[in-house]
Amino acid sequence: MDGMLPVSCASHCLSEIAVKLSHNRAVLLMVAVTLMWSTAGVVTRHLEHAQKFEVTFWRSAFTVLCLLVILPLVQGRGVFKRMRHGGMALWFSGLCWAGMFTFFMLAIMLTTVANVLVTMSLTPLLTALAARVFIGHRIPMRTWLAIGVAGFGIATMYASQLGQGISLSGTLIALCVPISGAANWTVTQHSHAQGHDVDLMPAVLIGGVLSSLITWPLAWPFQASAHDLGLLFGLGLVQLAIPCVLVVVCTQVLKAPEVALLGLLEVIFGILLAWIGAGEVPGNDVFVGGSLVIGALVANEIVAWRARV
Repeated sequence: MDGMLPVSCASHCLSEIAVKLSHNRAVLLMVAVTLMWSTAGVVTRHLEHAQKFEVTFWRSAFTVLCLLVILPLVQGRGVFKRMRHGGMALWFSGLCWAGMFTFFMLAIMLTTVANVLVTMSLTPLLTALAARVFIGHRIPMRTWLAIGVAGFGIATMYASQLGQGISLSGTLIALCVPISGAANWTVTQHSHAQGHDVDLMPAVLIGGVLSSLITWPLAWPFQASAHDLGLLFGLGLVQLAIPCVLVVVCTQVLKAPEVALLGLLEVIFGILLAWIGAGEVPGNDVFVGGSLVIGALVANEIVAWRARV
């Protein structure tokens, strides 16, 4: 999804489902979630007429419509009433989701899927930096090393593209996705420390509404064909709304490092789908830079996992 997700609050209904889920099945379900997240790039490559802001608008709007149906089913009819008492953290989280939704789709329309996904994978490391600066979390040496290696990987990728005369506008917009994600998780972590958890799914709903409102006037006049609308509805339902529910279930069974590591499959799946399904072959700069970024993230999470065992 537009960034790997920590989850802070879940409904009684989802808790009951999670109790019946074995660890192995939770792993398989999380793999399915990352596969659904990774479909955005290849689907947008098959749009006929919809462009940039219109693509963002319809995807966000369809996500909202789907969540308006799904939320009462999984969290009860009182979910919308509870949102009124969610506090500032919920609404700030929703604003961050709006940023992630909007920047992600704009970037996908302006640069390669591989560029966007590799850049987006920086979210955990930028979150660690933001948590250090704004709420005083200590960053272990292993994470500092991971940040350095990943930063070098991104710099290598960007420098190569700049040397080839490739416009970096899409990649720079893509960088706003992990920045928005880092702000989101820093706020939710701080809220959790204060004894108030932010519920993921209503926050995603708020993000979808805000993203739709922001991009609506910029998307006019609409040009999407019926074919485009069908694909964008599929993104709203299958790429965002359904995984939003499933990841809540997974995080009640899997440990945080497991979720983080499995979440990286979105990058691999997304690049492969765009390659196979749309003929978008990643360049050598993406292979080199992306390998450094993903390698640093995997090493950091594995070391952290072993330290906790």
